[in-house]
Amino acid sequence: MATLVIGARTEVERRTVAGRPIGDRDGGRLLWIDAVRGGLALLVVLHHAGQPYGPGGDWPVLEAVRDSALGPFFAVNASFFMGLFFLISGAFLPGAYDRKGGAAFLRDRALRLGAPLLFFGLAVFGPIAFLEHRQEGGHRGFWGFFLQDYLGGRGVEIGHLWFLAHLLVYAVAYAAWRRVGGRRAASLGAGWPMPGNRALLLFALALATVTYAVRLRFPIDRWDRLLGVVPAEVAHLPQYAGLVVVGILAARGDWLRRFPTATGMAWLRVGLAAAGVRYAYALPFGDRLPSIFAEGGAGWRAALRSGWEALLCVGLCAGLLVLARERLERPGRAWRLLAENAYGVYVMHIWVVVALQFGLVGVGLPPLVKFALVSLAGIPLSIAVSALILRLPGARRLL
Repeated sequence: MATLVIGARTEVERRTVAGRPIGDRDGGRLLWIDAVRGGLALLVVLHHAGQPYGPGGDWPVLEAVRDSALGPFFAVNASFFMGLFFLISGAFLPGAYDRKGGAAFLRDRALRLGAPLLFFGLAVFGPIAFLEHRQEGGHRGFWGFFLQDYLGGRGVEIGHLWFLAHLLVYAVAYAAWRRVGGRRAASLGAGWPMPGNRALLLFALALATVTYAVRLRFPIDRWDRLLGVVPAEVAHLPQYAGLVVVGILAARGDWLRRFPTATGMAWLRVGLAAAGVRYAYALPFGDRLPSIFAEGGAGWRAALRSGWEALLCVGLCAGLLVLARERLERPGRAWRLLAENAYGVYVMHIWVVVALQFGLVGVGLPPLVKFALVSLAGIPLSIAVSALILRLPGARRLL
């Protein structure tokens, strides 16, 4: 029987490699997944680079002139990129728990996720919040504000590191599930059939339905604190939680390595088509197109937004993973550098980007030009900052 050549390996070779757990250090590590994470970190930098220059939510830098053309870019990104991060993170939970056991697994997550949260929440965002307090006319001293207002009142600010807080919550929940569920919990997903077009379509439909129901009360860009502690944009929680579960199932079923190429590429086209619908509003005639999306509440526009977002999310998550598997199995030097610094770039880029944006306040340039300048400078600088920090003793245990 002839073997089908896919990328640099035959289908037979791919099945052999598929026997190793995701993230195995003996050569089974999937470099293309690292490349996907690096690409997502890059997209996060671009997303934040554009915040002062397009429509959006709260941001430290305010620009009087904004360009609505960035709106589709923000909307498409928000529809899938953090969800794909969560899917990949979920896929690594079972293997990490298997290798380390419950106690060591939780210690590792507490160090890698909890330590940056504590450091930035207390030592960085705390003083920033105090400066904002004084700028707004507050008269408390630092320690009075820090202990009574920051820690005891409004809650600790963690900014873009909400993602780490959510990962920590999911890790604790997974460890509890494994502890309570025993062997049944450990084998969840093993032996399940590979999801096909019907399964992906049903998942997208379920995701759209739950998302619509949640957004009746929690529209996009509204942030709340779960249990009074963890900041969350509740409008996207169904996607995040759902994709963590998909990642866990994918780990046991080895779906990421075995998912059919043809199916993945078909769904990539679905995702790109859905993205194209939104990007049409950035074209010169976009202002003449009808308003068909709503960010929350009841009505057909909100339902259409939830359905569009679910199709885009499923399409791009499935499609980009397959595309990376086929094209980035042996990533080049630039992809490797980005992959090695993905976590560090995510954690540190915000300071680089905001500093560049402050430097352009008052400069008479169009918003899109400022966005381009911040992006072109922010990406290499963020990678450089991450690479320098990783040289510090013990830094690789955290980043």
